[in-house]
Amino acid sequence: MKPVYIIAEAGVNHNGSREMAFQLVDAAVQAGADAVKFQTFKAENLVTKSAQKASYQKQTTDGDESQFSMLKRLELTYEMHHELASYCQDKDIDFLSTAFDSESLNFLVKDIGLKNLKIPSGEITNGPLLLEHALTGCDLILSTGMATLGEVEDALGVLAFGLLNASNTQVDPSRVAFEEAFLSEEGRRQLKEKVTLLHCTTEYPAPMNEINLNAMLTMHNVFGLKVGYSDHSEGITIPTAATALGATLIEKHFTLDKSLPGPDHKASLNPDELKVMVDVIRTVEAAMGNGMKRPMPSELKNREIVRKSLVAAQEIKEGETFTEKNLAIKRPGNGISPMNYWDCLGGIAIKHLHPDQPL
Repeated sequence: MKPVYIIAEAGVNHNGSREMAFQLVDAAVQAGADAVKFQTFKAENLVTKSAQKASYQKQTTDGDESQFSMLKRLELTYEMHHELASYCQDKDIDFLSTAFDSESLNFLVKDIGLKNLKIPSGEITNGPLLLEHALTGCDLILSTGMATLGEVEDALGVLAFGLLNASNTQVDPSRVAFEEAFLSEEGRRQLKEKVTLLHCTTEYPAPMNEINLNAMLTMHNVFGLKVGYSDHSEGITIPTAATALGATLIEKHFTLDKSLPGPDHKASLNPDELKVMVDVIRTVEAAMGNGMKRPMPSELKNREIVRKSLVAAQEIKEGETFTEKNLAIKRPGNGISPMNYWDCLGGIAIKHLHPDQPL
């Protein structure tokens, strides 16, 4: 079984600062994460200039500022992307970024050379962008925050169609074509090979009673795909629990300082907390084992000590019959197993036995 893939989500917690972005990479490396992920977008392609912020964004940034203005400040230049990707390669950590528009996706795939793409929850109903992701032929991570099971299925239909037609642009996309791709044997095979679904609750921080972690298992059971968890809750309890439930991927926001201005810092882990999360996930992962119920090597030395054997409850003479009265069950377990108790009743002692002597 592959280790849980841990993505340290830097997102926009660099606040537009090149120096801070590199420090975030360093923190992810020191924590032991497998990847550090940023966000790639052009504000003018993402939101209208009159779009309002989410309520949590208004609480953590200037409430009078538009979403467009906020995002414009948080853009990473293409040059910074190249520098960060190169730095990540030097530091032996995977560089990832989420594309929120077609131009950004094209840049990440063709210029940066990403082979693993994360589709954010907000784009799960953006059919054209879903299709563009699938047509790259890359491995895909689809976050499902705010979505119903039906919307997840619709999105998977688009992805199945795109994966099947990555080298065939002659087939026209349509809802019927998406459904046929999703239901086809080859479409299912492509999804299983290429797609990981992430359960997510899109609130910052997410209320504990609305995490609904079992929905991750529901998606795995319904679609038969790899599943993981994108966490917006406070602390590390929920990603740890998701690991124990079988998540193959964990994504968690982190920051250099929770008190920094910006939309996501408050709901993020600091570097020390990120390291603790990675360590705990690795511990839980090791504890999960392979599921086969069998004695572990460390147990074997204790088996004889803590199990029991059939012994004489009193003095038993040679030729005497074994009865419920003259048999007892006591430690250690180096004699006849108590599972043979009923077979021994009515048997004849072939030698003289003293009290507590094994049969």
